[in-house]
Amino acid sequence: MSKEKASVKLWIVGSIGIDDIKTRTADRKNLLGGSVPYSTVAASFFTKTGAVGVVGSDFPAAFDRRWQAFGIDLTGVQRQQGSTFRWACEYDDNMIERTTLKTELGVFASFMPELPAAYRTAPFVLLGNIQPELQMHVLKQADGAKFVALDTMNLWIETARPALLKVIRRVNLLTVNDGEARQLTGKWNLRECAEAILKMGPSYAVIKKGEHGALLFSKDGVFIVPAYPVRKLVDPTGAGDSYAGTFMGYLARAGRVSDGILRKALVHASAVASFGVEGFSLERFQKLSTPDIQVRVDELKSMVKV
Repeated sequence: MSKEKASVKLWIVGSIGIDDIKTRTADRKNLLGGSVPYSTVAASFFTKTGAVGVVGSDFPAAFDRRWQAFGIDLTGVQRQQGSTFRWACEYDDNMIERTTLKTELGVFASFMPELPAAYRTAPFVLLGNIQPELQMHVLKQADGAKFVALDTMNLWIETARPALLKVIRRVNLLTVNDGEARQLTGKWNLRECAEAILKMGPSYAVIKKGEHGALLFSKDGVFIVPAYPVRKLVDPTGAGDSYAGTFMGYLARAGRVSDGILRKALVHASAVASFGVEGFSLERFQKLSTPDIQVRVDELKSMVKV
């Protein structure tokens, strides 16, 4: 990994893996995966982004080159002896439900992230979907953080709830899907779920509904963003990570947070995430340009215009 330190406005911590993905049309193996590659690449279209994670000695050099081609700073990625986190899944024909076939933590099992000095003063932070104890560990190192977003999942809600609640109290925004929102709060109505989440500490909550878009909740009200209707869904893996990365990348580029900026960030998130699912791993992002993104942003705005 590159040891060159660069100034980053946003850093993202989470998993880095090697994936095997089977869909109704293809069976692909040894793909660059994990939450951090998807989220950092999506964010890189908007701001200088740093990655925090761990890989093993089997991590291909080609993955390094592919990742760095997006201008992402990899100073925060540790390399250890052993195997990189590996995950395999098979999607149902509906491309929504999936079955996990393999999870091998490898060096990720003992991951204890330490932030590079250049990251500690970064104003924007995305705590990806890892154990709450690790999220808190890096959050305590983020001396310059002005806006922190937190992603989590049903596993941590079920098995590490006390630790998760401690992290939630210290962040500005929590992002979960609708099922996780209900599991976390014990409520069914999503407005009631959001109200309960905001009482836990964050100023904002984003509740994702997959192909049906997302809802942003704050004390100022609700903003609904549709998902961009893609023509060809190839692989939905990493869509949520791409969404969160774009959202935070846009905020970091703006350099401040307001209701209007948050809404624009969500529209851009929907647009960029729609590109990611049109290919496996980062393949579609490798062909993506800023003008391409703007076209879909404009299309989304036109779709919801009354």
